Amino acid sequence: MTTRRQGAIPVFQLYGETHQWPTPDLLHCESIAERSSLHDWHIRSHRHADLVHILHIAHGEVRLTFDDDLQRVRGPLLIIVPAMTVHAFRFSHDVDGHIITLAMPLATHIADTLHPQGQVLARAAFYPLADQAERVPIATLVAQLDAEYRQPAEGRDALLEALLNSLLVLASRRATRRQARRSRHHERGEAHLARFQQLIEAHYHQQPSIPELAEHLGISSAHLSAICQRLAGRSAQQLLHERVLLEAKRHLTYTNMTIGQVAERLGFKEPAYFTRFFKRSVKLTPKAFRQRGGR
Repeated sequence: MTTRRQGAIPVFQLYGETHQWPTPDLLHCESIAERSSLHDWHIRSHRHADLVHILHIAHGEVRLTFDDDLQRVRGPLLIIVPAMTVHAFRFSHDVDGHIITLAMPLATHIADTLHPQGQVLARAAFYPLADQAERVPIATLVAQLDAEYRQPAEGRDALLEALLNSLLVLASRRATRRQARRSRHHERGEAHLARFQQLIEAHYHQQPSIPELAEHLGISSAHLSAICQRLAGRSAQQLLHERVLLEAKRHLTYTNMTIGQVAERLGFKEPAYFTRFFKRSVKLTPKAFRQRGGR
């Protein structure tokens, strides 16, 4: 994938445009339809030097791009876009939601005031809200914030900041819970990988299949391979083959066993199968490998 040069990404002062900041407030709020409909519901890749976005999608779909990472997600959800994050949106025409934009002085003030919860503004992320405790409270706060923003009233600034603080505390709770779930998922994956490697060590010479090993772990072979790919950078089959290959090299280098005996020791039914397996990985036949002294 080609990485864009940062200098080639336009730096906008407001959502999807290059005009000056349109309000005396350090906060700007509008419906997503107000602006995205003017751009055929597609806000192309850009970044902001000193603005932070908070998007609330009540319903509808958005194709969200952070840098080169494209995600297709549906509401309800909350999206955080920190300053200098390259981002793009393509909304469905039925999207219902709001975008709250914070000038950097306000974003910094909020982050410091709410520390550590305010750090949610520093990470580009999206947080699905369906079936989450924060779904209704966040939607209520966004509606209240939008209504307060649109009309001058006594104590308006204080109320806007209070609503924003409450919104970000709820966003931080959602982010913390999501991170905790991912951590638990990662820990379970590491445990499965460790057990899988133990099974390989115990049974590699019997030529077990990946589905058989996955069954020992109580997971599917697809799940096992996904764990191996994510945590070890190789598929489950590759990890098994690597262990078989390592033992083959040891036998060929440090013993006087024939090629047929090595093949039999490692669970190959025919020496020819072993030779093809070995050559495919090493680019040498077992005999040539031995003659070269195992190098």
